[in-house]
Amino acid sequence: MKNLILMVAVVALFACSAKSENTESAKALTDNKEQATEKSFYDFSMTTLDGEKVDFSQYKGKKVLVVNVASKCGYTPQYEDLQKLNEEYGDQVVILGFPANNFGGQEPGTNEDIKKFCTSNYGVTFTMFEKISVKGVDKHPLYRWLSDKSLNGWNDQEPTWNFCKYFINENGELKQFFQSKVTPMDDEIIKLIEA
Repeated sequence: MKNLILMVAVVALFACSAKSENTESAKALTDNKEQATEKSFYDFSMTTLDGEKVDFSQYKGKKVLVVNVASKCGYTPQYEDLQKLNEEYGDQVVILGFPANNFGGQEPGTNEDIKKFCTSNYGVTFTMFEKISVKGVDKHPLYRWLSDKSLNGWNDQEPTWNFCKYFINENGELKQFFQSKVTPMDDEIIKLIEA
């Protein structure tokens, strides 16, 4: 009888714990969704690796390429092409890098580590932001906007791995999603920039 009572108590404890976790997850999801609702791309503001607050309204009238990046990924060499794109087309497109540790733990470093890695290995000069989450219940509101068609108008595709790309036109409209394998210097991206 004691064992039965103990077992019932343990099951009840696990049920309460699971309910609490689910409630917290649901709250995080609701909070992030509320932060992204009713926003345009230009309503966001975020902090760079240097600690500078950037208001996205400064990108009005400019084409923007948003990329979730990581330092220890098979696609990490794309930093080189992102920098090349910045150097060759920087007057026509703004590149925004968002470090994230969502895929295979491939961005474990601090913001300072990430900055040092990007600068010393790839000479990155395009804007890099503080590390965020790009999927899951703690998905940053920007990525919620990018991957929820009720917010951006058409796209439900969230990043499937590091170095996925979102192309925003000069009116702040999300126009295209590119998987990781599409390199920054791909003809499809160049055509959108030059259009």
